[in-house]
Amino acid sequence: MENNISKQDEIISAIKNVYDPEIPVDIYELGLIYDVEVGEEGKVHIVMTLTTPNCPAAEDIPMQVEQEVKNVEGVTEVKVQITFDPPWNKEMMSEEARLELGFL
Repeated sequence: MENNISKQDEIISAIKNVYDPEIPVDIYELGLIYDVEVGEEGKVHIVMTLTTPNCPAAEDIPMQVEQEVKNVEGVTEVKVQITFDPPWNKEMMSEEARLELGFL
């Protein structure tokens, strides 16, 4: 891929189309995305978490992330890895998300 920084921005924009069904803020602003790596030949590796290990959307959200990222031009493969280390907390949300949800 020519420019991994701009491709990473495109991927993050795609991820921002995915929302936790119980929260009116996208998962990127919620702080659920820990890392986005753009590798050779359009391979993307995403490390993310969920708000809780027993999140009702635990299967849906990672699949939605994978699908949105696959739609980015030049992406050939997407691997979404779920982790709970470190566990998610409200401090991981962007200021915009905390404001939207009334935490500021």
